[in-house]
Amino acid sequence: MTKAVWGARIGLLGALACAGLASGCGNLTRQGTASSYLVLTSLQGASGGSGTFSSVLASDVLNVNPTTGAQSIAADLGQAVFQLALKDPGPSGSPNAPSPNNAITITQYHVQYVRSDGRNVQGVDVPYAFDGGVNLTVAGTGTVAFTLVRVQAKQEAPLKALAFGGGADSITTVAKVTFYGHDQTGRDVSVTGNIEVTFSDWAG
Repeated sequence: MTKAVWGARIGLLGALACAGLASGCGNLTRQGTASSYLVLTSLQGASGGSGTFSSVLASDVLNVNPTTGAQSIAADLGQAVFQLALKDPGPSGSPNAPSPNNAITITQYHVQYVRSDGRNVQGVDVPYAFDGGVNLTVAGTGTVAFTLVRVQAKQEAPLKALAFGGGADSITTVAKVTFYGHDQTGRDVSVTGNIEVTFSDWAG
């Protein structure tokens, strides 16, 4: 069985580049007792094993080798870039420098998919939310890779039905990614960013 090539998908892929909700650089959390916080300066995704990151993600639910016809499913990766900031940076002429205690260690993240039409039943309209673990200490700037779309999600409803042009043909969501961590004195910190993810059985 070979993958069907849908002309409409090519147009949709081009439209993604101009989408208004392409990505969010993050909502920085200034609440809590920590003296520092994280700014999520970039949030990108890469389809399967492509290694090419973009501010929008065209997630392929099924990969088919055009030569052998072999089918495979691959997780999609995300990449987040953080910058450390102080709640009290001090005078503009002589700003305070972060101390070692201000460094923030990120240990966990949460991904939730939502649709703009309000159809958000997990396992029916959108993939299930999930949690993952990371380990990154940000003292100035830092970058971390993580799983944005799990392999399991492509083997379950509603994504599984998209294979070979089935189901709704494509599903567009906003992936809300929240990273959790703490400063070096144990005070909690979190930051959230958004990235547009369109699922389909893309050609190739």
